[in-house]
Amino acid sequence: MVDIGYFALSLALLASGYGALAAALGARRGHLGLVRSGENGVLATCGLLTLAILALWHALLSHDFQVEYVAENSNRAMPLFYLITALWGGQNGSLLFWGWILSIYSAGLAALYRQRYRELMPYAIATLSLTSFFFCIVHLFAADPFQRLPFTPEDGRGLNPILQHPVMAIHPPMLYLGMVGMVVPFAFAIAALLTGKLDATWLRAARRWMLIPWTFLGFGLLLGGKWAYVELGWGGYWAWDPVENSSLMPWLIATAFLHSIMIQERKGMLKVWNVALAILTYALCLFGTFMTRSGIISSVHAFAQSNIGPFFATFLVLTLVFSFGLLWLRLPLLKAENRLESFASRETAFLLNNWVLLGMLFAVFWGTVFPLVSEALTDEQITVGPPFFNQVTIPIGLVLLLLTGAGPLFAWRRTSSESLRKNFIRPATAGVLSCGVFFLLGLRDPYVVLSFGLCVFVLVALGSEFHVGARARTHSTGESYPVALYRLCAKNRRRYGGYLTHLGLVLLFAGFTGKAFTQEAEIVLDQGASRQVGEYRLTFASLAFAENANHSTTAAALALHRGDQFLGTLLPERRYYPAFDQGTTEVSIYSTWREDFYVILVGSAEDQSAKFQIYINPLINFVWLGAVVLVLGALWAMWPTPRDRRLAQIDRETAMDSVVARRPRMYVPVLAALALGFSPVGAARTAEIKAVAEELVCLCGNCPRESLATCLCTDFAVPEREAIGSALDQGQTRQQIIDGYVARFGPKVLASPPHEGFNLLAWVAPFLALLFGLALVRTLLVRWRDQG
Repeated sequence: MVDIGYFALSLALLASGYGALAAALGARRGHLGLVRSGENGVLATCGLLTLAILALWHALLSHDFQVEYVAENSNRAMPLFYLITALWGGQNGSLLFWGWILSIYSAGLAALYRQRYRELMPYAIATLSLTSFFFCIVHLFAADPFQRLPFTPEDGRGLNPILQHPVMAIHPPMLYLGMVGMVVPFAFAIAALLTGKLDATWLRAARRWMLIPWTFLGFGLLLGGKWAYVELGWGGYWAWDPVENSSLMPWLIATAFLHSIMIQERKGMLKVWNVALAILTYALCLFGTFMTRSGIISSVHAFAQSNIGPFFATFLVLTLVFSFGLLWLRLPLLKAENRLESFASRETAFLLNNWVLLGMLFAVFWGTVFPLVSEALTDEQITVGPPFFNQVTIPIGLVLLLLTGAGPLFAWRRTSSESLRKNFIRPATAGVLSCGVFFLLGLRDPYVVLSFGLCVFVLVALGSEFHVGARARTHSTGESYPVALYRLCAKNRRRYGGYLTHLGLVLLFAGFTGKAFTQEAEIVLDQGASRQVGEYRLTFASLAFAENANHSTTAAALALHRGDQFLGTLLPERRYYPAFDQGTTEVSIYSTWREDFYVILVGSAEDQSAKFQIYINPLINFVWLGAVVLVLGALWAMWPTPRDRRLAQIDRETAMDSVVARRPRMYVPVLAALALGFSPVGAARTAEIKAVAEELVCLCGNCPRESLATCLCTDFAVPEREAIGSALDQGQTRQQIIDGYVARFGPKVLASPPHEGFNLLAWVAPFLALLFGLALVRTLLVRWRDQG
């Protein structure tokens, strides 16, 4: 099986290279057969990498210790569960797993979009295949998972002890599904740049493919926090470790992308910015991989130093040069279609959201790489740890929390003074009053009071959005309130799914803020002795020892009481793995919604006494609850609606029409007339109708004011497009028709504001934000350096 796996890797290299070449040439020459062949190459690459994965799993399960990877990451004493997870427990196996997930994404895209986005798909397939080609090169020439030893050891070394935890069966795959999946939106961005089709079409294709890895990556980050909390034994869940940061950075910029694309979809603005965000999201995934696997940083999460660093550094530089060079060439096609009308608008709120997210991104990035920069320039090693990150990111995070609640309260284009007062009065009052209540309850830390106050503000703001919509639907349809609320959320999954993710963020911030109230104690107890810790009483009952082929264990039994109430028995452990000469802690936690009582066995003495580290962590479980709500909101937002399915059907029909159009030219007019039912003159009139309809929005009340050119509402959009056609037949000009709509419905019918107002803000603000972030980080860094 090992030889079969290596041979499959070699064939995957050829298949991915062929897929990239065939898809690109097919698109260039307009040859559908070549494009289909390139897509088949993607499917073949997926099949071959699946065979390679199965071969490595077979080697692990059969204890083929002549394979170097098997000998270094498994042994005979390991349970079956950890033999399976050992696939991604080491450098070479995890890279193969990474490449396999990439091939699954690519094959899924090729299979699902076989009849959709036909102008973009060939170049997207070529980009994905080229990326797979690079990973196959790494598999074969830098990180061969099937490399054999010159001898066969009797047993292997085993999996790294800190990876022998059930969460590690889920955490790495979630991270990989997130990091790898970011390549799909990048591929669509490159396809849009290559084809020049830079309208909102590529965004519609990329949005769901960004939501999927964004959800996986966010959940994976929080699972990693859970693993650190229960496995590393330090009472926390996020240490601003360089590897943690390298996974957080793509998630932050992907969040900015998911918000900013709404401005382009509605207003035709931020085109350059969105393409740049898609490129940088994928580039940061490559950068994180380089950081984690090159050995240039020290981390409990990082792999050992290897020779793959130059491969990833070269690929990252080439990707950035090619992508931004292509973006530079396409700048004339990326001009804004509309202007910003007012600062008091949802567009401004989203721009501020991007500013905060990118400010946090830059702070994390700079704090992560600065030790390397400092060592390179001064030959001195320094550490940038949690104090720096907390000092910089907490204020930024609070501004982000404020915008989470404030953003939905603004209207698109312009929010009147009356609307501002009406929308903000209740949330703002609730937030201010709650700050006063928390202060009277004894809270004095300004960040803590402000964080809890902002959580209340956002909860009231989000609750108002749900309540107002459900109440309006109840009045208009007669439905009961629960039914109206459900159907409201189902009608506009994207909007209300986004609100659910905002609710998850509120719960996360509540859990983060609870860290300020953590109590800790270090105690030594003789057997039978008790100690009061906060409102809990801890009694040391016994100490036990055990040993198996994999590790030895020292375990303590402690009885936990609150007053006279017995709460349970805690069993913290220390384990020693002789193969690694490494010890680990297995914490024991008594958990409630209010707080965790967290016990670590530090060590034991010959007299059977033992030393314990105790943490009482308030509100910690709101972090894990927030993670669940965040994922549920993302799933709700990405779940296809009937409208999505209708658009998909239209795309497939359009793709079939384009296939017909590729047949010999002498048949094109006849076939088009038979298939479409109108002459080339009718097609031109359809384009004129679309050009007018794109300037207007649908006012049916059922859709979120979609463009009149794309909305499928039969009670408004369809008949109004027919009316526009009739008006054009009567000789009215485009401007006369638009003026007529404004006279009938008012300015709200316009899809874009008049060409006046604060128009440059959409382009200037992001770059000013980057400059401001750079100045802020530099100031804080100088202050930190001056303080020693």
